[in-house]
Amino acid sequence: MTQTGKQHFMNLPPELRRADESRYAILPVPYDDTASYLKGSARAPEAIIDASSQVEDFDEELRADYRQAGIVTLDAVAPADTPGEQMKRVYEAAKSAGDKFIIALGGEHSITAPLVQAAAEKHAGVSVLQIDAHADLRDAYDGTKHSHACVMRRVLEITNNIAQVGIRNFSREEFLDCPRQVENFITPLVVETDTRWIDRTLDLLGDTVYITIDVDGFDPCCVPGTGTPEPGGLTWRQVTTLLRRVCSLRRVIGADIVEVVPLEGQKVSEFLAARLAYKIIAYTQSGPSAAR
Repeated sequence: MTQTGKQHFMNLPPELRRADESRYAILPVPYDDTASYLKGSARAPEAIIDASSQVEDFDEELRADYRQAGIVTLDAVAPADTPGEQMKRVYEAAKSAGDKFIIALGGEHSITAPLVQAAAEKHAGVSVLQIDAHADLRDAYDGTKHSHACVMRRVLEITNNIAQVGIRNFSREEFLDCPRQVENFITPLVVETDTRWIDRTLDLLGDTVYITIDVDGFDPCCVPGTGTPEPGGLTWRQVTTLLRRVCSLRRVIGADIVEVVPLEGQKVSEFLAARLAYKIIAYTQSGPSAAR
């Protein structure tokens, strides 16, 4: 593993980003070849890391500085000629990170499947928490099984334990092919009307959890810069409350933040993603997630 010579997450000093000592690894994946609406998420990893220099190291919610565990920024995964080859490169990058807690920055959502595969080979019984506006359960889309619209179908080939939160748009194909998943969607309406929505989410997860966050799970008011925005999404507080509970009650072993599309003239979306990454770093330093 080598550090990039240009940008480092949160602009950390060398003593807090040593490759051999850091618990956390930021993995940039600048890839958006299967994006089906607005492209541009390939520019997001660099934009998120740039925005992270403005994130305060002292977390206002937990009242502590969580950088001391070490956060190394890995070299970006190089683009490939085909979706299948790109998935192999992401998988190999994740495997080469060893026992570090990876937070991958997309890029599009297709990158999650190889990340989950690598995590499942390191940790038995992995379950997946997906925060997203879309189910992503199609078997194939635009001629490939490695589309961002198919990522959770590929994840289901790795683990049956998934919790999908924020879903508010899915196809007839997904409705017919994956009835169990559809029945268990934690939609924004459920979040608003059921006080047990977080408990219901936890019930769908095992003891070991990988977290994937497509930022279109947020309402577009929070994240205007995303590839396929959907109205009626989640708020910052709803998402962070869920993440804090999951990290305190389950062993979280990796995460990704995907589908940010930087917009000209404003930094709202990439800054939210940068703060979200640091929140995950903070939350996973307590409860079962604190165990390496």
